[in-house]
Amino acid sequence: MAASHSRTVLSAPLLARRLPSGLTARQLVGATKLSFYQARKGILYIREVSAMAHLTPLIWTPRDGYRFSSQPDGWIAYERSRMRTEPTRISRLLSATVAPHAAARPEEAWVNLVLGRLNVVQAALSLLDKAGRA
Repeated sequence: MAASHSRTVLSAPLLARRLPSGLTARQLVGATKLSFYQARKGILYIREVSAMAHLTPLIWTPRDGYRFSSQPDGWIAYERSRMRTEPTRISRLLSATVAPHAAARPEEAWVNLVLGRLNVVQAALSLLDKAGRA
């Protein structure tokens, strides 16, 4: 199902490529006549499958929305922005959910596994962020 939604979603950014800016999520939903959920699933499929197959990354910026970019500067800017936001999201998951769970039930194997894995991911993303600023 995501593949069929991606074909519909894919046509909108291809048209938008000819515009000075991309499409916002609202414009994408309007252009494709899909629900927000369906459009989101299509975008995820494009990011996970089509972008790699065609070697043209799909990026998102607050100013331009979703768009295909052929410029490495755009790719790097998008990647750097994600490297700044993901550690924050993981930190919030750790502090708001996983840490209280671990404190309440320190003997649970699951919470210890999650805590260990998320700490490793958080450290790796922080290193990437620091490398991107150098």
